[in-house]
Amino acid sequence: MPPAFHPYGTSHQVVLVATVLMFVFLALASRTRLAGVAEKTLGTVLLLIFPLSLVGNGLHGTLDAQKMLPLQYCDIACIAGGIALWTRHQFCCEVLYFFGLAGTLQGLITPALMYDYPDTRFFMFFLLHSSVPVAAFYVVTAMGHRPRPGSVLRMMIFSVSWYGVTALFNLALGTNYAFQCQKPPQASLFDHLGPWPWYNLSAIGLGVVFYSVLYLPFAFRRKPPPTALDPSLTS
Repeated sequence: MPPAFHPYGTSHQVVLVATVLMFVFLALASRTRLAGVAEKTLGTVLLLIFPLSLVGNGLHGTLDAQKMLPLQYCDIACIAGGIALWTRHQFCCEVLYFFGLAGTLQGLITPALMYDYPDTRFFMFFLLHSSVPVAAFYVVTAMGHRPRPGSVLRMMIFSVSWYGVTALFNLALGTNYAFQCQKPPQASLFDHLGPWPWYNLSAIGLGVVFYSVLYLPFAFRRKPPPTALDPSLTS
């Protein structure tokens, strides 16, 4: 049996430090000619995480209906992040930012993980939950793809719609994607949202709060002054 994971044990602390160092490295690289290479490399890693997790779980004999579909919000943030870093697609940047910091970052802080170092599932879990928040900060800072006006409403519509899709799969497969049917066994924010099934509604309400807070730094930014090329100046 692999060693059991303990939150904030030595391995978890190392991961947290490594996550900070990853962000610092990318921030420094963004100021050099390595920026494009760093973005594409991280984007490629994000796109490969889910396929590699399938291989890892398959080798360990733990690949089942709960792990074989990219239905978790963290999976969506990861895939959107890979696309955002490769294409700079604005909607994908917003999905990465809001999902990554409202959700995936929670997984980094309070991991729903059973397997500790050196199990490969330990590496795959933290590769996702470390890389996604770093990429989320990167796209709005170094890349300058900040959330647009109305992004909170767009993200809530997308989140609730995806929640409905996930619920259908949970009903059909007997799975627990997005922890809709059962809370994580490890301590997490879900423990403070009430009993099942009401914590699902609480989670949606909390999403509004988190998304709004994440949008606040950009809510009052000023538009750049018009330039000589502005069509309004020549009309």
